[in-house]
This record gives sequence, C-alpha cells and structure tokens, in this order.
Amino acid sequence: MTAQTPLSLASVVRASDQQVSSDLAGETVLLSLDTARYFGLPGVASRIWELLRAPVRVSDICTAITNEYDVSRERCEADTLNFLSRLLEKGLIEVQGGS
Repeated sequence: MTAQTPLSLASVVRASDQQVSSDLAGETVLLSLDTARYFGLPGVASRIWELLRAPVRVSDICTAITNEYDVSRERCEADTLNFLSRLLEKGLIEVQGGS
C-alpha cells in the first residue's frame, strides 16, 4: 500500500472513479468497485458527497456546509477533514492537489 497524501483545507478532492453512488430516500449509498463494499452517507455526509462530484477544495466544502448548516467553522473543518480522511482510506475519494 502506498502512502497517502495528507489532507488539509487547501487540498483539492473529488470522488474516485472506482465507486458508484446513488440517492436512496435522501441518503447517499456508495459501492466501492475495488472492495465490493457498500457505504451509507446520511445527512451532511450526503451533502459533502454531492460536492465531491467535481474537484473541490476542502475549504470550499467547509464554506458550503457552514452556510447551509448550523455548525461553527472550526467544528466543520475538523469533522470534514476527519470524514474525508476516512473516505480516502477506503479509496472513495482522490486528492488532486493542494497541500
């Protein structure tokens, strides 16, 4: 396994081509084509996934979420970086740039 690029607010991320996703009753359901595992993303996680359809800077994801939900910027940044790190570990997103 290769070392993964660390995520920061300046990182540009996007959904991996090695997955398929669908909306199911307001929740996003993902299927990893590499592992054949399903993942469910409810609520804010589903909204973040929607933003990942095109390359997007992590800080821009946080701006969208703090504008749409009642959450502090600091909490949003920490939670978003944590969530994106988990998606990256599972091969569901790619880091395209930033540092």
